[in-house]
Amino acid sequence: MELPNPAPSPHLGRVLRQYELVDRVLDYDPEADEALLNRAYVFSMHAHGSQKRASGDPYFSHPIEVAGILTDLRLDDETIATAILHDTVEDTVATPEEIERLFGPNVARLVDGVTKLSKIEAQTDNERAAENLRKFLLAMSGDIRVLLVKLADRLHNMRTLHHIPKPEKRRRIAKETMDIYAPLAERVGMYEFMKEMQTLAFQQIEPEAYESITRRLEQLKLGGGDRIARIASGLKLLLSRAGLEADVSGREKHPYSIFRKMNERHISFEQLSDVMAFRAIVPTEEDCYRALGVIHRRWPMVPGRFKDYISTPKRNGYRSLHTTVLTAEQTRIEIQIRTARMHEEADFGLAAHWSYKQGTQPDTQVSWIRDLVEILDTADSPEELLEHTRMAMYQDRIFAFTPKGELIQLPKGATPVDFAYAVHTDLGDQAVGAKINGRVVPLSTVIENGDQVQVLRSKGQVPQPGWLNFAITGKALAAIRRHLRQTERAELIALGRKLYDDIVRRLPAPLGPDALPHALSRLKMGDEATLMAGIARRTLSDATVMEALMPGSAGADLALIAPQSTAISIKGLTPGVAFDLAECCHPVPGDRIVGLRRPDAGIEVHAIDCRVLAELAERGADETDWVDVDWGDQSEGAVARISVQVKNEPGALGIVSTIIGAHRANIIALRLDTRDTIFHTNVIDVEVHDIHQLMRLIAALRAADAVNAVERV
Repeated sequence: MELPNPAPSPHLGRVLRQYELVDRVLDYDPEADEALLNRAYVFSMHAHGSQKRASGDPYFSHPIEVAGILTDLRLDDETIATAILHDTVEDTVATPEEIERLFGPNVARLVDGVTKLSKIEAQTDNERAAENLRKFLLAMSGDIRVLLVKLADRLHNMRTLHHIPKPEKRRRIAKETMDIYAPLAERVGMYEFMKEMQTLAFQQIEPEAYESITRRLEQLKLGGGDRIARIASGLKLLLSRAGLEADVSGREKHPYSIFRKMNERHISFEQLSDVMAFRAIVPTEEDCYRALGVIHRRWPMVPGRFKDYISTPKRNGYRSLHTTVLTAEQTRIEIQIRTARMHEEADFGLAAHWSYKQGTQPDTQVSWIRDLVEILDTADSPEELLEHTRMAMYQDRIFAFTPKGELIQLPKGATPVDFAYAVHTDLGDQAVGAKINGRVVPLSTVIENGDQVQVLRSKGQVPQPGWLNFAITGKALAAIRRHLRQTERAELIALGRKLYDDIVRRLPAPLGPDALPHALSRLKMGDEATLMAGIARRTLSDATVMEALMPGSAGADLALIAPQSTAISIKGLTPGVAFDLAECCHPVPGDRIVGLRRPDAGIEVHAIDCRVLAELAERGADETDWVDVDWGDQSEGAVARISVQVKNEPGALGIVSTIIGAHRANIIALRLDTRDTIFHTNVIDVEVHDIHQLMRLIAALRAADAVNAVERV
């Protein structure tokens, strides 16, 4: 049955009637479930009742407009029904069970995925936004139609955003649209959605810049008269004379696109020459390349502005030829050349692939959605989740190839580490080096468009902390940070257990078998691992642990009754994770050392004669901050710092580096400290195995004629 339509809104015009909406779907899908659409329309209208939007329109108009947007994309009846119902569960008394009973499990699942997420009581906006994004991406990964409805929902909300009275709320919604929904639309190739969202959000976020650019575009139209029509007509005539049938259209670029280019190039509007874009739609792919040749023979191409997205499509499936040329009027114009099918895909992206009876997601979308879900599983904080997800969605792309010719798309600035993780997480974890175009390069090398990349791997390799300095993709950063967190916790537990054993040795009597479980209960800790990590990070003092293990022991004079502490070996622990070698004294294996414990940090290892320790002792630092540590049987070396004074003559520094190399030490850093007419002093960081190797090196340097003095810093 059809209910009377609500009164027309003075703000948005007449609401799409029930029969009109159904007819739209039947026009492109005669087999659509008409009864399903009618039931959804009537149910939603009854459920929303007299609810109003900020504009004063009946709330019911919003889901119907969202459904109308999706009929333009020719989506299936279940998706249209979902759009009509998408707010009923949150904003009315309707229940998920009722939706499933009346409309079936598929529509119920889609509605559940698209329903506006419940407000989450969190401490920060980032936490709330991250939790919303997490739930949404998980729902989207199950059925991409969730994303299509959500994008249409957000697009209609942006069209009516100006009705919201509070400016700060409008800006918050606009920023969320710019940060999340516009990138999602771009990621699935729905450029028309993306451009409209960006324009509407830009208007709220940068109102002055928006007004300035739109005003100048209007002036450009008035000053240039029919320049766009004239150029389009000339382009069509040029292609026609070459025997090519083409539909040519032109337009100014949208305000946000112009604003972004002005910021990227640091230029004014007047200096921006390519504000016009033209599109030539030709019958076949072969005609695209023929048209490109005709255009380049007629007008000179602007170097670096040609892109072939037909032979190498974007990751979202976008295909087209892009070129920028300089016309006879000395005007730079961008021309896009594509077929009608490419044009449909360019405007509506993934939705163009989703024919109304198709039940699977296009293969082009599966990989990046899988990457996003993997990021969800590895993110440690809301800020990290938002950072990695935006990186995965919203960066300009380049193309690189595996040795077998497989195409890998990456953001600009990506390195072989990013490439390796894009191929497979295991390959990224085990990367030790790379070859770009057959040449061995560091993992920090930036990949250029068209490079062939071969990742060198070793099963003994693990992700390195230094990779965080140059990896840029969300997937790579998430995987590296996940491994470092796991490694840090394992090493903290191992270090904490050594410290725990030392605490136990200082107790006045041996512990019984139930002492540790009782201590965990007193400390309100669930397991031993948490206790050991707390001891290592000094979130628990030694006295607190002793008191929990043996009540009353912490206050006793244990110096007379407790055995001497045993040095904690740092063998097997990773510098920078469970402990840090102090930058002030640069201890190396063989030095006498002591550990300094600080709350929420690993042990900081100092040489016993370090000036920092002396200063702390003079200030009366709490002795419980100190830990007796030793190197153990270290297999890895450390970095020592030496000051080398050499003669100010050619080749002197070369002699120093030769001696260092001959002693199998590695120069990590070198800095000129002082220089005069006779001598200059360099501070050099050298990696050595132990103190004995360092002493031999210093002795050899002192013996060289070019060296005047050497001291350890």
